[in-house]
Amino acid sequence: MSLVGRKFPNVTIDAMSEMGDDLRINVLEEATKNQQKVLLFWYPKDFTFVCPTELHAFQEAQEEFKKRNTIIIGASCDSNEVHFAWLNTAKDNGGIEGITYPILSDTHRQLANLLGIVDQDFDYDDEGQESFTGSNVTYRATYLIDETGKIFHESVNDMPLGRNVKEFLRMVDAYTHVQKHGEVCPANWEEGKDAMHADRKSTADYLAKH
Repeated sequence: MSLVGRKFPNVTIDAMSEMGDDLRINVLEEATKNQQKVLLFWYPKDFTFVCPTELHAFQEAQEEFKKRNTIIIGASCDSNEVHFAWLNTAKDNGGIEGITYPILSDTHRQLANLLGIVDQDFDYDDEGQESFTGSNVTYRATYLIDETGKIFHESVNDMPLGRNVKEFLRMVDAYTHVQKHGEVCPANWEEGKDAMHADRKSTADYLAKH
């Protein structure tokens, strides 16, 4: 079930800073109290394969997100200790040394289960015993949250599929344009391109022009 248009869950989770500090982070409060947008991205596991490429890609784009009043928070179900070990592993050895945004440690799957992004399924056998299937880690889910705490974008990739970080910058730009100008953004819109008013005439004029 999609959470777009709803408030992000009001849950505080353990997290690790790049300096090795144990943190407690409430994503909803990060948005509302600091009046900033939040990009929260989940990845399956530390010390894996596609995951470090994504963490470094978000790091490389961090200054562009900051220009847009947007902070980045990573998240997985690994512990703070595992996060810290990975943060102290060199990039050329598969590590995430150099990452400066915080990483949530949702070891109890509390927030991940509220979001419905954990690869898990439960069933019962003929004797009524519960059986479990799935990896019990999260898919590659991404949430964009506005200054009121509302989720305005979500996406979920299967585990082998890395994300395109530029698309999230585009989504932040588009949403900010809507906030500022009250216009809607057509397909493939980018900053500086024509937007539309939400009426038939504006749509017709846009289509005639493009």
